[in-house]
Amino acid sequence: MMRSHYCGDINENHLGQEVEICGWVHRRRDHGGVIFIDLRDREGIVQVVFDPDRADSFAIAESVRGEYVLKLKGRVRPRPEGTINPKMKTGKVELLGLELEILNRSETTPIQVDGDIEVNEETRLRYRYIDLRRPEMLEKIRLRRDVTLNLRRFLEDEGFYEIETPFLTKATPEGARDYLVPSRTHENSFFALPQSPQLFKQLLMIAGMDRYYQVVRCFRDEDLRADRQPEFTQLDIETSFMDEGEIMGLMEGMVRRLFNEVINVKLPEQFPQMTYEKAMDVYGTDRPDLRNPLVLTDVGDLMAAVEFKVFSGPANSDDGRVAALRVPGASSLSRKDIDGYTKFVSIYGAKGLAYIKVNDRAAGIEGLQSPILKFLPDDVVENIMDRTGAQTGDIVFFGADKTKVVNEALGALRDKIGQDQGLLEGDWKPVWVVDFPMFDWDEKSSRWNAIHHPFTAPSCDADELKANTGKALSRAYDLVLNGTEVGGGSIRIHKTDMQQVVFDLLGMDAEESQEKFGFLLDALKYGCPPHGGMAFGLDRLVMLMSGASTIRDVMAFPKTQTAACPLTSAPAMVSDAQLKELGIRLRKPPVLEAE
Repeated sequence: MMRSHYCGDINENHLGQEVEICGWVHRRRDHGGVIFIDLRDREGIVQVVFDPDRADSFAIAESVRGEYVLKLKGRVRPRPEGTINPKMKTGKVELLGLELEILNRSETTPIQVDGDIEVNEETRLRYRYIDLRRPEMLEKIRLRRDVTLNLRRFLEDEGFYEIETPFLTKATPEGARDYLVPSRTHENSFFALPQSPQLFKQLLMIAGMDRYYQVVRCFRDEDLRADRQPEFTQLDIETSFMDEGEIMGLMEGMVRRLFNEVINVKLPEQFPQMTYEKAMDVYGTDRPDLRNPLVLTDVGDLMAAVEFKVFSGPANSDDGRVAALRVPGASSLSRKDIDGYTKFVSIYGAKGLAYIKVNDRAAGIEGLQSPILKFLPDDVVENIMDRTGAQTGDIVFFGADKTKVVNEALGALRDKIGQDQGLLEGDWKPVWVVDFPMFDWDEKSSRWNAIHHPFTAPSCDADELKANTGKALSRAYDLVLNGTEVGGGSIRIHKTDMQQVVFDLLGMDAEESQEKFGFLLDALKYGCPPHGGMAFGLDRLVMLMSGASTIRDVMAFPKTQTAACPLTSAPAMVSDAQLKELGIRLRKPPVLEAE
């Protein structure tokens, strides 16, 4: 062994002992002939002191620079009075350096490990192995390890088997785009990397495994954002002979234990539940942040008879909505602020952002300020003020458009204003969102799409599902934490005839569904038990628990926003020989002629 201890593990229990440690030079300081080296490894940093009276080791210490890799022997002693550092695990002790060996030297690193100098993300990802040395990044990776270990232990205690499922599988083009892998041995055929192990875990239930889990890598070729990556990690779970209430209760227990044991946070003894319909009506989203007290209020009935078509049009439309968002104490918002919010909601398709400032509620209409007041009857305005509970000093924003646009725009505005105005209450607010619709109508393709996936069981029988497709509810459930969906699941369809009905409603006839999912339909014939499960986005969960702003900060080697890897320069071209072996010919893009 090259070392007897990790740097960060040395403490007062080791006083007087000689220890051997290895690590990287975090910082070197020369104070009046005495050299101090802060040596860092995975577990932390310890201060080492080299005195001139040990000439050999002192001479080596003089030549040491940042990020050199060292091996040293030292004697543990208490730090002198007045030099204790309570911010460090090793802050009460130091080492007197006895022997020193340079294991490797380092050039000046492109990222400063021992400071807070901002570095652009491209550089951080290009030199990720340096970036990960920084203590704050190392702490996030350590937290990820602790989270994964805690979840595994819980599920093992509950009798779950960890079972691996294939990475090379069949394309199922019902969700996001697949990453395709050409087969060398099967001409003109392709594997797909799995978007999730959904079908395999259902097959494991049919196989009688009863309780399955897997910490699994998943792949989706889709546009990226702060909480998405082309490859990500799920905690994937499936159980037999349990209903949704039992599964949700088990998952609650797992998440409560995780937060309590890993970050010392006590979540509620019972997580609240909210229907999808209420979430959309009150918060404009199925991922409501319950720390935010702002709510949406329907005012369509009040606007239905006004002459102002901007409001009366959506109010009288079957797929329209007029909603108000009251923000307490925000009447001081400037015109510039309001213009900024107007531009913000335009991202979600909103054509504008009407508002009323409540300068003096007791003064009636005279106490209000807004460009839209001249278009609205006084009694309508008064009723809106009463319904929203507006008080002096408030501002009321309005959304009027198709329901989807209003919900997305005001829901996002609610989140943004809640952050901007410091309105969030409490640290952690989990909620289960339940009673999702089975399907969503896609106007562009004139067909139904599954809200979750086509293997989710409906709350009704097959006849009711066919008769009232648009109103049918599913047995799905999502766990939302502080406005982020951290996990989703459902009870699955476990009978062939019901699964075929769902495929039919999605526009897949018997021939197509047999081609795409014949192996599942066949398996359902052979005694499939009732089953259900859930999948947690591990990256998102760790992001929330660590306080990181993106999942890239809690992944060892993430991709950029364009799904590229600056570290390895992937994706990259491959040789003609490799392409020929796979039977692939690249098509050159057309050359545009100059005008």
